[in-house]
Amino acid sequence: MSQRPIRFVHRGEIVSVQGPAPTMSVLAWLREQQRCTGTKEGCNEGDCGACTVIVGELDEAGALRLQPMNACIQLLPTLDGKALLTVEDLQGRHPAQQAMVACHGSQCGFCTPGFVMTMAALHQNRTQAGEGAPTRADLADALSGNLCRCTGYRPILEAGERMFEQPAPAIATEPIIAALRGMRHDSALQYAGFFAPQSLAHLAQLRVAKPEARLLAGGTDVALWVNKQFRELGEVIYLGRVAELQRISAVDGLLRIGAGASLTDAWDALASHWPALREMGRRFASPPVRNAGTLGGNVANGSPIGDAAPVLLALGAQIVLRRGEVQRRMPLQDFYTGYMCNQLQTGEFLQAIELPLHQGPHALRAYKLSKRFDSDISGLAAGLWLQLDGGVVREARLAFGGMAATVRRASQTEARLRGQPWTEATLLAAQAALDLDFEPLTDLRASASYRQRAARNLLRRFWLETRPDAPLSGAEVSVWAAEASS
Repeated sequence: MSQRPIRFVHRGEIVSVQGPAPTMSVLAWLREQQRCTGTKEGCNEGDCGACTVIVGELDEAGALRLQPMNACIQLLPTLDGKALLTVEDLQGRHPAQQAMVACHGSQCGFCTPGFVMTMAALHQNRTQAGEGAPTRADLADALSGNLCRCTGYRPILEAGERMFEQPAPAIATEPIIAALRGMRHDSALQYAGFFAPQSLAHLAQLRVAKPEARLLAGGTDVALWVNKQFRELGEVIYLGRVAELQRISAVDGLLRIGAGASLTDAWDALASHWPALREMGRRFASPPVRNAGTLGGNVANGSPIGDAAPVLLALGAQIVLRRGEVQRRMPLQDFYTGYMCNQLQTGEFLQAIELPLHQGPHALRAYKLSKRFDSDISGLAAGLWLQLDGGVVREARLAFGGMAATVRRASQTEARLRGQPWTEATLLAAQAALDLDFEPLTDLRASASYRQRAARNLLRRFWLETRPDAPLSGAEVSVWAAEASS
């Protein structure tokens, strides 16, 4: 790999950037070096959405994807080979901007550029796909990563509805596509200790050669080490240019999700096979974070409150690890050895997550409890799976996050369920066993007693939704359905 500048599309042309530190954020580059100050700095950690920009890239088929992302937690070299659109590119003529003015959707205006960029991406993607205006609930989900503290959300949602009165795409994509195609044959980026291999084989080779280098995927966690903790990352190996890591396939009864697949794409794949997971996906971080973050990063991070691991454990996931040309598989439940510790060997990386698709008659639910409904860290999360046969529990996998130093299965509770009828008496025995499985801690997100009681209550909710007699319907446990009927 030879040194070269970072190359990406900005303000309608390909720019070559040389000089900034590889840990400089896209937000800092925009505001401090380009004087593109329309993009605002709010939280600087991916929570508020004031810095939302649109990042465009070509998929393997050559189609353009435009996705809102947080500029504050995207490191500048990750833009290599992509396109960056900011509020300056819209120039006051976009339907989202016009609708925000007409609906009085801006008061102090600080958050407005971020809202406009999210809305512009939504408008472009839906109109280009011929999908038309979204529902109010879909709008609220799309804007869940953008916070407003003075205008209120009603006029912003109204602006989101009104912008679809212009049903045609409003961003000219042909010049962007042409520029991105012009960079497709650029050599793999090596920039000031930042390496971006473009193939799985090259990544495996580089990882063995540089086992101490920091692996970077979506940056939704690592970038905070720079922004908030002022840590030095040392050499960085970026995974975002390895197309093989982003592939998702269903072959021979296995759903295989590449570790570099975005949370957006990975959760869409999961929900397409297990629709019960769709609600959990809506509450998993926010759209800009899901567009950048990866499923493999969420798993490898090993946070005890990560939202993906409880669901994957409940589904019986296995992971594929790779070192050089050697691959090995293990159940995900065996991967974590302690708080933020795992079984990765020197020079090894997570390549894929595999899930069995054909598991017989079963019941599955995923639940998340947090202080805010949208875009918040879990205080408690659960992935609950039962294999049922004539109302009898044949197998059980119950996984909880926030209850221990790692995401973990409730082994004693599962044992209480196996071979028993799925009745309230069995439920009560299982709830009692939860206290034997976990001794949670008290922290800023929840107390130990709350977590114990909430875990038992989630198990009861699971029973209410899946019991053989009179299970609760989806509408009876949906916030949006309850609001619509009120």
